[in-house]
Amino acid sequence: MHVIPQYKDCTVIIVDDSHFIRQTLRSMLEANGYTVIAEASDGIEAVRKYSEFKPQITTMDVMMPYKGGVGATKDIISFDKNAKILMSSILDFDDLVKSALEAGAMNIIFKPFNINGIREVIDNVMLF
Repeated sequence: MHVIPQYKDCTVIIVDDSHFIRQTLRSMLEANGYTVIAEASDGIEAVRKYSEFKPQITTMDVMMPYKGGVGATKDIISFDKNAKILMSSILDFDDLVKSALEAGAMNIIFKPFNINGIREVIDNVMLF
């Protein structure tokens, strides 16, 4: 059964240093009605693209080169306190994920990705 997300027209930026992860997540999101408007491969690029595109949701990898997800989250929240950032991690609540949540990230999506879980997280975050 194909379930349409409540916020199917939601705009998303995907931030991950792995091209494979970005493409996998893009395919999952777009196949389920979300609009991916940009991608970034590190935290510096994430902050720039967030400023440029102003997405409704940003998925942010915790560990990336140049500037990690925690630093990028802090930078984005410093100029947009309403940013809806979802951290992506393979680790369940490690210190970096906790730091990202303290910096303003709203929730976590875990790798390997599960579209039903992602849909639920996005729908819940969009309520705020």
